[in-house]
Amino acid sequence: MSNLAVALAKTIINGFERHLYLFNQITHSAKTRFEQAAWHEVQDASKQRTDFYDLRVKETLATLKQDFAITELDEPLWQKVKTEYVGQLLYHNKADLAESFYNSIFCHLFERKYYHNAFIFVESSPECLANLKNKTIYTRYEPDENGLFDTIATILNRPNFALPFQDLSRDINELIDRFFKQAHKTRYPVEQLKFDILDSVFYRNKGAYIIGRVVSPGGETPFIVALLNDEDGHIYIDTILTDKEHMAVVFGFARAYFFVGTPYLLPLIQFLQELMPSKTKAELYAAVGYHKQGKTQFYRDFLHHLDKSEDKFELAPGIKGMVMSVFTLPSYPYVFKIIKDKFAPSKKMTKKDVKSKYRLVKLHDRVGRMADTMEYSEVAFPKHRFSDALLAELEQVAPSIIRYEDDLIVIEHLYIERRMTPLNLFLADANEEELHDAMLGYGAAIKQLIAANIFPGDMLLKNFGVTRHGRVIFYDYDEITYMDEVNFRVKPEPKTEEQIYAAEPWYTVEPGDMFPEELATFALANHKYRNAFLKYHAELLEASYWQQAQKNVANGIVEDVYPYPVEARFGFNK
Repeated sequence: MSNLAVALAKTIINGFERHLYLFNQITHSAKTRFEQAAWHEVQDASKQRTDFYDLRVKETLATLKQDFAITELDEPLWQKVKTEYVGQLLYHNKADLAESFYNSIFCHLFERKYYHNAFIFVESSPECLANLKNKTIYTRYEPDENGLFDTIATILNRPNFALPFQDLSRDINELIDRFFKQAHKTRYPVEQLKFDILDSVFYRNKGAYIIGRVVSPGGETPFIVALLNDEDGHIYIDTILTDKEHMAVVFGFARAYFFVGTPYLLPLIQFLQELMPSKTKAELYAAVGYHKQGKTQFYRDFLHHLDKSEDKFELAPGIKGMVMSVFTLPSYPYVFKIIKDKFAPSKKMTKKDVKSKYRLVKLHDRVGRMADTMEYSEVAFPKHRFSDALLAELEQVAPSIIRYEDDLIVIEHLYIERRMTPLNLFLADANEEELHDAMLGYGAAIKQLIAANIFPGDMLLKNFGVTRHGRVIFYDYDEITYMDEVNFRVKPEPKTEEQIYAAEPWYTVEPGDMFPEELATFALANHKYRNAFLKYHAELLEASYWQQAQKNVANGIVEDVYPYPVEARFGFNK
C-alpha cells in the first residue's frame, strides 16, 4: 500500500507542478506584452490562463484513471496518500495552492460524503504552511541613504523595462508632490521614512502597477503607482493612489485578474491584506490570478462564518429573476445563485446556454463593470439555516438540483458573487445627488461594457447593482452576447394612425435587432431617472453611438478603462 500511496501522491503533485510551470510561463511574459503594447495578446493570455487549472486537473484525472484504474475509494489507502502528499509539501513554496489542487482531484474522483479533513484539506495543513512564514516578498529602501529623488528613481527603474520613461524627472517630482499632499502620515524628515516595495510588478489590461507602503513614525501609508505605455515607445506614471478604498477598487471583484509573478504567494497575499484590510484573502487570491485558490479560501471562510453565526439564508431582496433564483445570508456579504429548472416563456434558452454566458464573463475582461462569480458543485448547507420560504422556493423552482442528506441540503450547482444593492432599490431611496451619481454610473457601465465587446442584453435597472463604493455593476448575464451579434437599428417612425396606435410593432423585427431608443421606454420609465440619464448619456439612446462602438470593436480598438478616478490622473497624457 505504501508504494501505491507514494505513486498516487507523486502523480498528483506532478500534475500540479505542470500547472504551476505553465501558469508562471504565461504570467511572467506579461511584462513583454505591456512593453510591446500588445493589448489583444493581453486579452488572449487572460482568457487562456483562466482555464489552465481545470485543464491540468482533467489531465491528472485521466492519468490516475488510466494508470491506477481507480473505481471506488479505498479509505486507508487515500488517507495514506494524503499523508504522503503533505510530506512532499513541507518545503514547497506554493503549498497552499498544491493543497487545493489535491482537493480538486479527490473531489472529482469520489463522493461528497468523503469531503472532510481525513481525505482532503478542508483546513490547510499547518506543517505545509510553516515554511512560508517570514518569506520576504518586498525590498526595503531607506531614502536617507541616497536622497528621496534618487531612491524613487531606483524603485521605478528596478523592473528594468525595455522602454524608457517619457520624462522620469517630471514624473518623480509630480509623484512626490501628490504623495505628500495625500499622505499625512509621511510628513516627516526623509531620514525617518522607509519604503517597502513589493518585488513583483502587477500587470493587467494596459497598466503596470508598483505597490508598496511608506513606514514613518506616524504609521504606514500604502500606495499604488500606476504606469502606462504611451504606445509611442515610452512609459509614464499615470497616478499614485494612497487611499485604501481607491486601492481596494483597483483590486475589485469586477476587474480582470492581475498577472503577478512571485515565488511566495501566501506572504504576498498577507502583505496586500495589510495594505487593504477591507479585502479578504479569498478576494486577493482571485485578484492576482489564482481564482481557484480564491474559491478554496472563500469556502473555508464561509464555513467559519457559519459556525459563528445564527441567522438564516433567505431570498435576496429585489425582483425575482426569470432564469436564476437568488438567496443570501444577511450576515454575509455574498449572494448565492442557482439556475431554475424552468424559465419564463420569454427566455428562449437552456441551462447550458446560461452556464455558457457565465463562462463568457469569467473569461472576458470585466472592465470593472461585471461581477466575478465563483462556481461550485455539490455544496452542502445546514438545512436548519434555511428559512421555510427559501426552502419552498428552491423546491419549487429547482427540484432537480436539490437533495437532502440527513440534516443537510445539498445543491448540485450554484454561483456565488458579492452582494450589491439592486440599482432599482437603490434609486427608490436615493436623494438627488445619489440618483445622479447612480445614473451617471449606470450609463458609464453600459458604455464600458459595449466598448469591451459586451452587449449586456437586458439593461433593466434591476440587473445592475451598486457596490459599497457606489460603483454600478452589471450582474445578470443570461442575455449577454458579443457586439457583432447584434444589429443596432433606428426605430422607424409611425406615419399613419394605424401605425401610431398599433399594439404590436408594425415594422419587421429580426432576431438580434436592438433599438437603443427603447432603453428610455423600458429601463427609464421613471422621468426622474430618465432626466438624470439624459444629462450624462443621451447618446446611448441613439443607434449611431452603438454602431460606432461596434465598429471600434471590429477595428481592434481597445478602449482605455482606468480602475481609479479620472481626476486622480496626473494629466500628462489625458
